[in-house]
Amino acid sequence: MTQGPLLFDRDALTRHRIRAAAIGGDPFLHRAALDEVQDRLSMVKRSFTAPAIVTGLPEFWRGAFPGAAIVGDDDTLALEPGSHDLVIHAMALHWANDPVGQIIQCRRALVPDGLFLCVSPGGRTLAELRHALTLAESDITGGLSPRVAPMAELREAGALLQRAGLALPVADAVSLTAEYRDLPHLMHDLRAMGETGAMAGRPRHPTRRALFARAESVYRAGFATEANRLPATFELICLTGWAPDASQPQPLRPGSAQARLADALNSTETRLPD
Repeated sequence: MTQGPLLFDRDALTRHRIRAAAIGGDPFLHRAALDEVQDRLSMVKRSFTAPAIVTGLPEFWRGAFPGAAIVGDDDTLALEPGSHDLVIHAMALHWANDPVGQIIQCRRALVPDGLFLCVSPGGRTLAELRHALTLAESDITGGLSPRVAPMAELREAGALLQRAGLALPVADAVSLTAEYRDLPHLMHDLRAMGETGAMAGRPRHPTRRALFARAESVYRAGFATEANRLPATFELICLTGWAPDASQPQPLRPGSAQARLADALNSTETRLPD
């Protein structure tokens, strides 16, 4: 079988992550994602003894979950089938060339009734930056280049859970806003987390300074705060699902109800017209 063109350049992504580790910046998005993971795990009345974490920032997540198996977010995950009761896909699904394939691999790694939990940037992430770069590049060059990676919308991300065969799927999202003094300040934070452009179709030549100057002008005109700072939206999509198991709640067969809803509500049942 011939594989189609890949969306992301994994070699470039690896270089960006190595540079981020050397910079030693604050991975604030990962800290926010960790808060979401811990909050959701606190609501699960179960102890997990064999967790695995899929991530591109291993040192951060290893420190948060000592003893967990740490797995790189390669196209093929180094996960043994049926080996884990919890798999956390941590801030890496948006870099996957095959997102549903990643989730399927995680499901296969779970024991029956094991939990899959994913936190990943969603489609509203960096909406202001996307807008500014799009208008700026159109003005300066008359065309468009893939500069900010596409990220799934909430509904699309939730559908991945069902496609991967997970039971009891739940998808929700939280939004964060950070403020920056200028565009280079924002780009510095993205580089410090290894989150700069690694799309396979990205421009391979240095970006003209005029484009970034125009982008900052558009950014300020459309989004600047009263303090003349640049707000940046970060959306975190949270996905949870369970490896199928016979012990889980099952939907009733249509027509199998033993009581009428009208009786439960103490109301009169009215037939609808044909």
